[in-house]
Amino acid sequence: MTERNLWLRAGWFAVATLLLALLGAWLLFGRGRSPIQTDLLAMLPATERNPLAEVAAQRLAHANGDRVILLVANADDEHAKAAAREFGQALAKDDVFASITAELPPFDLQQLVTPYLPHRFALLIDADRQALAQPGYDPQQTLAQRINEPFVTGVGTRLQDDPFGWLQHWLEQQPWSRSPLLPEDNLLTAHRDDGSYVLVTATLRGSSYDDAIQRHALSALDQAERAIEHDHPGTHVLRTGALFYAASARSDAERDVHRVGLMSTLGIAVLLLLVFRSLRPLLLAFLSTAVGIVAATTVSVLVFGQIYLLTLVFGAALLGEAVDYSIQYLTARANAGETWEPRRGLRQVRPALLLALGTSLLGYALLGLVPFSALRQMACFAMVGMAVACLSVFFLLPALLQRPAKSLSAGSVRIALALQNVMASHTSGRRGVLLGALTFLLAIPGWSQLRHDDDVHLLISPPANLVAQEKQIREITGLGNGTQFYLVQGADEEQVLQREEALEQRLQAMVDQGQLQGWMGLAGMVPSLQRQHANQALLAPLFAQPDRMRQWLRNAGFRDADIDRLVQAWPSTPLSLQAWLKTPVATPFRYLWMGDDAQHGAASLVLPQGDASSALLKQVANNLPGVTLVDKAAGVSELFGRYRRYASIWLLAAALLIVPVFGWRYGWRSVPRVLAPPVLGIGFTLAVLGYLHHPLTLFHWMALMLVLGVGANYAVFLREGEPHVTHRPGAMYASVLLSAITALLSFGLLAWSSMPALKDFGLTLLLGIGFTALLVPASTTMNSSFARSTRR
Repeated sequence: MTERNLWLRAGWFAVATLLLALLGAWLLFGRGRSPIQTDLLAMLPATERNPLAEVAAQRLAHANGDRVILLVANADDEHAKAAAREFGQALAKDDVFASITAELPPFDLQQLVTPYLPHRFALLIDADRQALAQPGYDPQQTLAQRINEPFVTGVGTRLQDDPFGWLQHWLEQQPWSRSPLLPEDNLLTAHRDDGSYVLVTATLRGSSYDDAIQRHALSALDQAERAIEHDHPGTHVLRTGALFYAASARSDAERDVHRVGLMSTLGIAVLLLLVFRSLRPLLLAFLSTAVGIVAATTVSVLVFGQIYLLTLVFGAALLGEAVDYSIQYLTARANAGETWEPRRGLRQVRPALLLALGTSLLGYALLGLVPFSALRQMACFAMVGMAVACLSVFFLLPALLQRPAKSLSAGSVRIALALQNVMASHTSGRRGVLLGALTFLLAIPGWSQLRHDDDVHLLISPPANLVAQEKQIREITGLGNGTQFYLVQGADEEQVLQREEALEQRLQAMVDQGQLQGWMGLAGMVPSLQRQHANQALLAPLFAQPDRMRQWLRNAGFRDADIDRLVQAWPSTPLSLQAWLKTPVATPFRYLWMGDDAQHGAASLVLPQGDASSALLKQVANNLPGVTLVDKAAGVSELFGRYRRYASIWLLAAALLIVPVFGWRYGWRSVPRVLAPPVLGIGFTLAVLGYLHHPLTLFHWMALMLVLGVGANYAVFLREGEPHVTHRPGAMYASVLLSAITALLSFGLLAWSSMPALKDFGLTLLLGIGFTALLVPASTTMNSSFARSTRR
């Protein structure tokens, strides 16, 4: 291959890289929206066998995704209300919010009664149903109790419209009646011992996961909050919503990217300068890696349409592995001295690079088999980045590295040689067998202490202050836990409501026993037609003789006109679900109705409120046809557990797939020596994790898959390179150690990531790569020149 051909190949590769970079820049910045996905729920895999349940989970998760819930608190009631009004007015002036609800428009509580009044005789609570079914039921006593009841300050029916109180009792069990928030001075207010809390809600004019929306909204909220805290001393604001979690996750990820990227870049730069003693190799190594990362980012956004925070942080760490390919070519150049010729150098390193790339791609490909979009994207990112970084060595570096270079620094070679001598002398012969046996015995207690934890909450670590505020808001407002819900399905809406009623009877039993705070479902607001007809059947004997009913009411002091209206209202028409859904009172609850179509039938959601365990809630749904408990967190945890159990099989499969490749290249008798470093490195890593009492997750096993691939790379580099450096023992191991340290500087830094999943990933790679790099000398048989240098 002539020099002209080298430059021609490099030119084509540079043009392709430039086009890819321009496409990536347009995908990231030129479409008016950021493809960076901060929605942590979007990373989670589908877990429900029922497609409708998966749709319901996503719908519920994002029902309030663009809504911000705020509680303005002050020990003084008047100050709390004044601060809430000013807070709402300040937020309303900013166009980042589509709507602000603080001070309510003048509202007549009777508007909550009016939609139900025509259907009053079809709406009965369980207690009234049971009383009416008793043989000795006395309607006159019920009438007397109703007349002597205290005046109702909340949502109440007029005495002449509901003389027996049946509708009043039913209204008192509705969600708006049970809420601790009460309308006072046109503000939704809750009172506690430490003061008053006033609700303010805001809806964003865009997605909570849009970076520009996040920054604008947070700035507006902070500014308005500082203003009311200044004007009303003692005021503080509790806040919750996807906006705050997304912004926190983005901030943490950006900090991790900057920290991992900056520290690993600086560390790798210093190492390359010390070892290669020149700035040019440093720049070319980073150029090769940058090309890989640009390509990986572009392809990931093209394939997935977005890029996760997890992938960005992982991509910053990929720097340490992608630079390995250029390091090997640069090492070959440094070791060749004045005899350097770029084409011959490429032929020298090509087998090692291709073998190393193959083992790495195998590890990442198995990672991509997991049905978890974030892991698949990480695998895609890594495979593209590694492949393009390797191709840059083949097509770009030979044209740019045609002149000889300085040899590797003598200090790095001496250190590597000394370490190689120590490891070689202690891992061969009888001494190696004894050391291996001792190490095995020391590892057994660590292995015996290994345990697993598949909880999906280990994937993320939301800020403690946000979690505390959300919990406090839930306690004050009575909001439920939206991560668990029941999906109720039926042939039509009537069957769905009947099945809801069966479920809600069991949920109410839990409430009565103190196991549950409450529940929210449509059947509690709109009974089934069967239930409504049964209710009217219970009341029918009382209205069967209108004159008797008139006499009871006349004796109680009711006017004849009111008595006539009540008697003539019997029997009332049933309340239709579809008619109710069109009323204003149904607006906050419409998301509970999943609809009715020919494919799935009808379906609704029932939300348990409180902190009941998933096992207890699942038990409630047992033997109830059409009722399924959907617990996204538990479902994902179960999926993680299943694939974590498969991971050991995948790890064994990966090792077995590498065996024939190494057997073909090095001979079957050499395969155990070549595979020993990564396999032992995995074993020692597991032992240390056991001693640290670190519960294993899916991410630990995925990292061990990469330890196998990276460790095999180091064995390949050393075995392929040593025959070419017989004149300078230790030089090849110095390059392997350089590759290992660069990987440790990048992947190892993930152990300090703010994301628990990446912490697990980073810690495992830190241990695994470290052990493997130390054990690599055992993978090759030293030649006579090396042996002589050892004796010297």
